[in-house]
Amino acid sequence: MSTSTVIGTGSYLPRRVLGSEELARRVGVPENWIVDKTGIRERRVAADDEATSDLATRAARRALRTARLDPADLDLIVLATSTPDRPMPATASTVQANLGARQAVAFDVDAVCSGFVYALVVAHSMLNSEGWARTALVVGADTYSRVLDYTDRRTAVLFGDGAGAVVLGRDTSGGSGIRATTLGTDGTLADLVQIPAGGSRRPASAQTVEAGDHYFAMRGGDVRRLANQVFPALVGQLLKAASLELDQVDLIAAHQANGMMLTDWSRELGLRPGVLHRTVERYGNTGAASVPVTLDDAVRAGRLGAAAKLLMVAFGGGMTWGGVALDWAADPAVLRSNCVR
Repeated sequence: MSTSTVIGTGSYLPRRVLGSEELARRVGVPENWIVDKTGIRERRVAADDEATSDLATRAARRALRTARLDPADLDLIVLATSTPDRPMPATASTVQANLGARQAVAFDVDAVCSGFVYALVVAHSMLNSEGWARTALVVGADTYSRVLDYTDRRTAVLFGDGAGAVVLGRDTSGGSGIRATTLGTDGTLADLVQIPAGGSRRPASAQTVEAGDHYFAMRGGDVRRLANQVFPALVGQLLKAASLELDQVDLIAAHQANGMMLTDWSRELGLRPGVLHRTVERYGNTGAASVPVTLDDAVRAGRLGAAAKLLMVAFGGGMTWGGVALDWAADPAVLRSNCVR
């Protein structure tokens, strides 16, 4: 049987660093308040001329380079974002054009911070059910600095900009690849995370702009309580579907929502030190980019060896959550022959 496997990873974080001490002065809290509450020491902010598609394109090029593939080899591009370049067309179309991946079908997925996991499951399903698709580029990218109110300490301190990407290819050897996936949604809680205006329900107007309704809004306490319920159950469900025990897992690339929450989850699950890979201290919460940025960071740090067992898990607005369990390839580049035409 064939499955999908990761044959390349890449990420891009903008150059500008916004440290928590500087941000604390802007939002009017003590210097150590942000670090104490979130564990986040700095985050990245896109340059004025950088949009989500620019971040996504840079991450995608790095993933393709790691996979030793040309953009012409791509059949599919799925981009996860909740901060698109514009309401239409899909930001994935711009990324396709930037890469010169003319043969690739391209579209967006929006499941907020769960977006990359959702996009990965979609791409995996298409590679294994559609005969024309051999290779997929899956990107998570967000530019939250464009939608944050930097006077609101409840949201501004948490988020940063970034993009992460993976290249998926078919694996018929049975030696690596995706073992199990799971997704969930509870739309009755959709108002916990939102940008209240700017869509067809409340189009942009002088009144919505004056009211600040185009800024990101979140009921943080409710989100945290839900996440603390969902995360352990999600990991348990994913392990069961993958026929794995927790002590067999080598690394978890989780959504980097908040450093304190990561610590809570690690304690709740009884994880061995280092299993839950962390990037939140350096990059903050990068939305849909959070999981692939963390995965690429782990890869570059040499954290994933031959046949390592990996979980990717996330939750986000909607409310949404999801996970993917996979076996890491010893040398993903050797699978290239399965991916090119």
